[in-house]
Parts: sequence; structure tokens; C-alpha cells
Amino acid sequence: MGMDSTAQFHFHARDKGLDLGRVTRIMGILNVTPDSFSDGGFFLDVDRAVARGLEMIQQGAEILDIGGESSRPGAEPVSAEAEIARIGPVISELRRLSNVILSVDTYKAPVAEQAIILGADVVNDISAFRLDPLMPAVVARHGAGVVLMQMRGIPATMQSLPPSPDILAEVKRDLEAAASAALAAGVCRDRILLDPGIGFGKTAADNLAILNRLSFLDDLGFPILVGPSRKSFIGKVTGAGPEDRTAATAVVSAIACLRGAHVVRVHDVKEVREAIRLADSIRGETFIQC
Repeated sequence: MGMDSTAQFHFHARDKGLDLGRVTRIMGILNVTPDSFSDGGFFLDVDRAVARGLEMIQQGAEILDIGGESSRPGAEPVSAEAEIARIGPVISELRRLSNVILSVDTYKAPVAEQAIILGADVVNDISAFRLDPLMPAVVARHGAGVVLMQMRGIPATMQSLPPSPDILAEVKRDLEAAASAALAAGVCRDRILLDPGIGFGKTAADNLAILNRLSFLDDLGFPILVGPSRKSFIGKVTGAGPEDRTAATAVVSAIACLRGAHVVRVHDVKEVREAIRLADSIRGETFIQC
């Protein structure tokens, strides 16, 4: 008899759906930016970006998250026009070539709307609707899925904030408020994912506590996405630079799975898929193959 205690959900995003809970799903990261902290500039060329997206799908990603603006600490914002110019052709081509769920990583309503028109199914908003009051209406109107992430401050200032006196309470309070705002704006409950925002103004100890106690979000009643990929807290523990954090990211992803994460957002799909299939099999005490 398995010990699988992860709550089960059916996540909807426009005309697509994904069962969450029995197996942990992978959101592959595709940064079409010149300055992202770990892969910036590498996929700026449209053909290379599309090829990388297709490779991640082949490796097991069931959602692709396409971003045109870096959210690394201290990052400078870019215009909506520049963001659309970067990601638009990539989304269009991936939509033409694949039926996988496509996500747009943006907090700007005009970028989200254009991305959805071009074929995106999900809006991944690191500000959880805080930075653009028009975003909830865009998501609701198109029936898109949404990832609401807790971020302390904004990317330009988040690393200079004083530590939170109680990070778990702060994250839970903010995510509960964000989900309530989404529902009030007409976003359907089954189209919402919550992300506690590993990094994003949190100390290394905060990140470890969130991952270890991930069930603190269970009673909010939404599926949970975790984004630990190559983050600086891994470097603090292991001493490795961003490009050498693949194995550790796979370990953290497996632990997040065992703690109840429904989706992990990562760069290294192949390695993480192997790790989370092992974790899913241990959690459910049954073989779940890649």
C-alpha cells in the first residue's frame, strides 16, 4: 500500500489539462534573454530557442516556461515591446510544432495578452498580480492558467530587504491573498498554481525551511509549483557555481516532490526527470517509469 499523500488536482490552462499529484510534472525553463543568471544569452536566437524547447519536451517537460526578461537579483526591467519581440517568435513556432502546455514568464499584462494570442496557455507571474493591475483580467478573459509566485519586493531591490521575521507565515499570507484576488477577478480555481518563490528576497535558510516544510501551503487548497533550479542557496550549501548545480537541483527537486510539490520548474529536464520519477516511485511505493 503506497504512502502517497500529495493532494491530487486537475489543472486547466485554456483548452489543455494536466493531472497533478500522482506524478510530479516538469516545467522546463526557456530564457530568451541576454542576462538571465544561469543561461542568459544562450537561447537568444529564435531557432536555437525553439530547438532547445523541443529538446526539453523530448526529455519529459510537460510545460515550457518562456521568458523575455531576467528576474535575477538586481535585474533591470525591459519594455513590454522588447519582451514581446524576444518571446513572440519562439512561442509562435513552439505552438506550431507542439501541443505541450506553453507558459509565458511575465508580470506585464500586454506581454501576457500577446503571448496568449500567439499560443501560450499559462501566465507565470512572479509578482502574483502585484505589478500590473490589468493582469488578472487578461488571465480570466482568456481562460489561461496562472502561476502566482510569492516575491519579497521587486527584482531590483529584493536582495537588500531585511530578513522576514517569519518567512512561512509571510509566504502563506501573500499567496492566500493572491489566490483570493485571482478568484475575485474571475480566474477559475482549477487554473491556479501557487509558487512559494525560492530565492526572490529570501535567505538561504528561508529557502531550506520552505522546501523542508512545503506542506505549510497544503490547506490553501491549490497545487504547488517549486522553482529551485540552480538557485544561489544551492551554491551556499555546495559551493558550486550556477553551471555546476545540475545534480544538486535534481536532489532538491526530488525532495520537493516527496514534500508535496506538484510541479518543478527547472533548466535540466533530463536529470531532474530521473530524480523525480525515483521520488514519485518511493512516495507511492510503486514503479513510475520515465
